[in-house]
Amino acid sequence: MPPLVSSSPGTSARSPDAGHTVGATWTDAPCPVLVVDRHGGLVDINGAARRLLPGAVSGDWLHEHVPSWLCDAHQRIGEGLRGTRAEPLNGPIKERHFEAHPTAAGDGDVVWWLVDDTDRRLAQDALTDAQTRTEILSEVSSTLLSTLNVPRCMEVTAAMAAEHLADAAVLVAPPKGRRHPLTYATRGGPATQVTRLLDVSGVPGLTEALQGFPPVPARWINPADLPDWVTPEGFAGPAGSVIVAPLPGHGVPAGALILMRASTEQSFTEGEEVFARLFAARAGAALSAARLYSEQATVTATLMRELLPPPLSSVNGVEYAGGYRAAKDHERVGGDFYDVHPGSDPSQDTLVVLGDVAGKGLDAAVLTGKIRNTLHALLPLTDDHQRVLDLLNGALLTSRHTRFATLVLASVRRRGSRARLRLTSAGHLPPLILRADGTVEEVHARGTLVGALPAVTAHTVETVLAPGETCLLYTDGITEARGGPLGDEFYGEHRLRRALSECAGLPAEAVVERVQMLAAQWLGAGRHDDMAAVAISVPRTGPLTVLNGRSPARTRSST
Repeated sequence: MPPLVSSSPGTSARSPDAGHTVGATWTDAPCPVLVVDRHGGLVDINGAARRLLPGAVSGDWLHEHVPSWLCDAHQRIGEGLRGTRAEPLNGPIKERHFEAHPTAAGDGDVVWWLVDDTDRRLAQDALTDAQTRTEILSEVSSTLLSTLNVPRCMEVTAAMAAEHLADAAVLVAPPKGRRHPLTYATRGGPATQVTRLLDVSGVPGLTEALQGFPPVPARWINPADLPDWVTPEGFAGPAGSVIVAPLPGHGVPAGALILMRASTEQSFTEGEEVFARLFAARAGAALSAARLYSEQATVTATLMRELLPPPLSSVNGVEYAGGYRAAKDHERVGGDFYDVHPGSDPSQDTLVVLGDVAGKGLDAAVLTGKIRNTLHALLPLTDDHQRVLDLLNGALLTSRHTRFATLVLASVRRRGSRARLRLTSAGHLPPLILRADGTVEEVHARGTLVGALPAVTAHTVETVLAPGETCLLYTDGITEARGGPLGDEFYGEHRLRRALSECAGLPAEAVVERVQMLAAQWLGAGRHDDMAAVAISVPRTGPLTVLNGRSPARTRSST
């Protein structure tokens, strides 16, 4: 490197004996100090500078002993330093990092004070690295816990691992049967998922990681021994460094994470291995939570199917339709229920049950499930409604539940063009009969509720439905729907009767929809109880005609 400022022919750097005005304290300074003339020659150095630059002596050129960043700074200062203070410079010297502070001396000399800030920079870098990793872990937690979908959680885990920890990542989930779900991701690429039959023992430490044991150090894993299935498509291999980290879950391992760096990249450090384990712990907790939610959702859906009212249709020439609305819109089950148990053949009665358990929500729905199961077991005895109610009452009194219920039983059998009904009420609202001419009749079935008293009293009433006629069973959630202009008036039985009279000749499904729609309109956005309704209709044998919004009266045919 040429000198900073060439001296005239026959001259050299000024000797330390030349006159200059520098205080004597610099020689005892604990930091290296260099006195440099305007031409770039070393005038003098202190003891600390001699230890830093062992070969430097007075009279040498500055550029012979220090890096270019300091030489260039000295050259830029030049004659303009006198009377000014430049901003500190910094750079490496002999594997250490220094800040260089220039001060002016006599005759245009510059005194360079070199302050070692290597340790401060290392501490600053460590702090920055810790802050970055904390931010990554926070992002991992918030991102993974924002989804409870297991496949999506696996994709995000692999993608974030490839983005922040390695060049590629493979998430190995616990086996399903003999196959393992795998999620591959490379830095900057999409995550892909496959399910494969594979031998996990081919990857050192993977078998132990899948069982939740501590990870095998990366230095013990030879990347050349990895099986082909580990390497994702698009990975610029071969692998030069590998980490296998377990994904700890809530009592059960959530899988394992394989991290890879290409042979051209720096190998994983011990600190990076520790960070990978912290990342895996966060990911494992999120995956475990997602799997637990998925399992609970599956169990809930299975149980919910048993608690929800069943879909209804035509049975042995009689139409059945039902409608249900829980007390709270975000709930699917409650205390109202209905069931239709078809007879084995047209000569056997079909049993219809509609009931109302005291209370709302899941607790009430649990008791409805018990009642429905008990009645299903009592189907062989349904010829005697009183006996069925007595047995059901005994079962409820001996259970841990303290709730009671009201219900109505209807045994239906088609005979020719008509249907015969036997109706029994246990403390429930009386059924309503819609005749073909629009007349609405109340069935005077009375009784005591079930599950509260040692004995149940009930009265069975028989009636007949002609073609085009309907029997409506309903719960008090409809008649007690509070709404109207001021929002404080019950819908009431009189409005229900009027709405039902307008449904003469309509199919069972249309009757239920009409009743529920009018009750919902009356209710508006107000609070309400569970609402359920079941319509039992004998379909017309001829075409349906409507005149002025009402069906014409028809003569009831004989049996």
